[in-house]
Amino acid sequence: MSGGNTAATAVLGSPRRPLELWRRFFNHPSLNFARAWADTRGMLSLALWNRRRVFSPSQPALLALAGLTLTLGLGCAGITMPTVRPEGLDYFQAPTADDVWSPKIEGWQRRERFDSELIAPLESGPAVESAGYSAANDQLPTDQAEEGGLRVKYFAFRAEHKRATAREVAAWIQSEAKLHYREDGAVDHWATLEETLARGGDDCDGLELLAFHALRDLGFADSEVYRAIVVRPSDGQHHMVTLWFEEAGDPWVIDPTGAMTLGMPRMSELAEWVPIKVFSDQIEYTVSDRSESLAQTR
Repeated sequence: MSGGNTAATAVLGSPRRPLELWRRFFNHPSLNFARAWADTRGMLSLALWNRRRVFSPSQPALLALAGLTLTLGLGCAGITMPTVRPEGLDYFQAPTADDVWSPKIEGWQRRERFDSELIAPLESGPAVESAGYSAANDQLPTDQAEEGGLRVKYFAFRAEHKRATAREVAAWIQSEAKLHYREDGAVDHWATLEETLARGGDDCDGLELLAFHALRDLGFADSEVYRAIVVRPSDGQHHMVTLWFEEAGDPWVIDPTGAMTLGMPRMSELAEWVPIKVFSDQIEYTVSDRSESLAQTR
């Protein structure tokens, strides 16, 4: 590499060997080349999964994209982070002051809150207040966990209905992602929901917002639905997915592009991937090994 590499040298320094310059060039976070592998791998998986979409000479763009990703081995989010074990995770640790993800998450949060004012939310009806004491309260069964009791039946019905709704959201976004996947440009930009809708699509971090917002718009609590950055330790690839915390220690995963998974499995079922950040438009957490978290509090 001689002549014409002044800009790269200014960013990367002056390594003695070409191989070292090449490695620094593609791994340097400010150059942001590591941004598309996980997305593209998922889109290829979706194409193979759909029997009507198979590789053929009529799809040169898809073949070219596959060749590019196999050659470069790029990633979605673009920052390599230390990983934690997938067992016994604490998803809700406060981030440290020097967390490298926090500035980007905070920047997206500000823009997302601003853009949300452009989308008129559906107004909910007035809350129904409790009528207070009733003589029926004195007739409660002794065993509230009785299998045939109304309490158990109600919560079982509600849980299954929410799971069915979440699975429907996952199936819908994974289908639409095949039509509305859009690559970022040279810079990995985290879109807001409004930007994604206005553009008619986005990559993993934009399409994921449709699942994130859909669940909350359909009645899932803000405290149980989060965006998540996940990493695959085997190759350092990053990706963005939606996590639904029906249970605090093992959330359901919705992956729009299929780079990580199809359907809606539990996080514990995806041994190749590890979550590192969990956040919404209001709050941010760092995922850590639960044993380490307990050790820090003792």
